[in-house]
Amino acid sequence: MDSTSEILNKARQRARELKLPYAGALLPEEAYELMRNVPGAKLVDVRTRAEWDFVGRVPGSVPIEWQSYPNSQPNPEFLKELAAQTEKGALVMFLCRSGARSHAAAAAACQIGYADSYNILQGFEGDKDAQGHRASVGGWQFAGLPWVQS
Repeated sequence: MDSTSEILNKARQRARELKLPYAGALLPEEAYELMRNVPGAKLVDVRTRAEWDFVGRVPGSVPIEWQSYPNSQPNPEFLKELAAQTEKGALVMFLCRSGARSHAAAAAACQIGYADSYNILQGFEGDKDAQGHRASVGGWQFAGLPWVQS
């Protein structure tokens, strides 16, 4: 795996190419390396409680719902909960099922001063395969990275 600086440079380059409103975009393997090697780095899982309980979660991640289940209502306390559980100067990586909610969360965090906000591309489960199933095309689980299930 690349060094921390190489990973961050690639993530920032992706952000420039994709014109993202936050620091960078990481592949799951890159996020895992940063989580392990950057002191104070946080992985914030923005999926729902149901997803954490029934699909699985990343050990050591910070769970903060972006939207609630089953009605997909935005969490009005998201930024307040983020501030209570992370430092603004920390490297903060956001994870959801496939990368969409975490994109929105990273953008919102960046707007309130989290300059080192990153989205984790592909998410926890990745995109759907030809049969409509997840966890077989990209994502944290598919990459074989650590996760647990209740």
